[in-house]
Amino acid sequence: MSIVEAVILGAVEGVTEFLPVSSTGHLTILEKLFGHTIDDPDITAFTVIIQSGAVLATILFLRKDIARVVPAFFKGLFNKAHRDHEDFRFGWAVLLGSIPIVIAALLFKDQIEGPLRSLWFVAGALILWSGVMAFADHAATQVRHQQDVTWKDTLIIGVVQCMALIPGISRSGATMSAGLLRDLDRVTVTKLSFFLSIPALAGASVLQGVEEADRIATGVGWTNTIVATVVSFVVAYASVTWLLKFVSKHSYSIFIFYRLALGSLLLVLLSTGTISAK
Repeated sequence: MSIVEAVILGAVEGVTEFLPVSSTGHLTILEKLFGHTIDDPDITAFTVIIQSGAVLATILFLRKDIARVVPAFFKGLFNKAHRDHEDFRFGWAVLLGSIPIVIAALLFKDQIEGPLRSLWFVAGALILWSGVMAFADHAATQVRHQQDVTWKDTLIIGVVQCMALIPGISRSGATMSAGLLRDLDRVTVTKLSFFLSIPALAGASVLQGVEEADRIATGVGWTNTIVATVVSFVVAYASVTWLLKFVSKHSYSIFIFYRLALGSLLLVLLSTGTISAK
């Protein structure tokens, strides 16, 4: 992997991580176009690790909310009197919503890093999940807001988030769709998606960094991995800021059409043999 490829991949990760278009799907497509074997352990680890840049951008963006929710959560843990506080309930809900994807990722690790990396899966997921997003966007009443979020909401959203382990579905696309179907407003589900990304992506990045350290060193290289992560951080911060402003005034339609176009193009390229699935 060249340093230019690392910069491009980091920028794409930063742009797409929080948009409902699948960052892993985009990275997988680009890694293939750059000539890499997309299910090689060092490539799959690289794809996961550079997401930590987006996680850091999210933490920076949500720093005021985190500084409020985290202390309230721990106060509520040790003092029953604080458990009715909105921030304690929100923190507890985020924690519960983060558990399903951790379990699913550990149970299906081999499938996620192997067969599901096929570009046929990416194309199919981009197209099929667009239907789910379109239905959720149309059916949503948006009558509930952040103060109305419960542990039941985030647990359901967390279970749906597991679908994003399939490249092409999109973690944010899954969580946002589930949140809209729970009648939460777009800004709330988008912000909740940001919160749920922190434990999920941070945990996966650390695990891959530890388990695949040697393979990364002899494969894509740690210099490229670090450069891509830094670029991801910078670009993701701008992306997060833009997305919240966008969804406050617009539906997800533009992302749905984009997913359909990209998935369809990918199917054509695969069907004609222009690119191979792995």
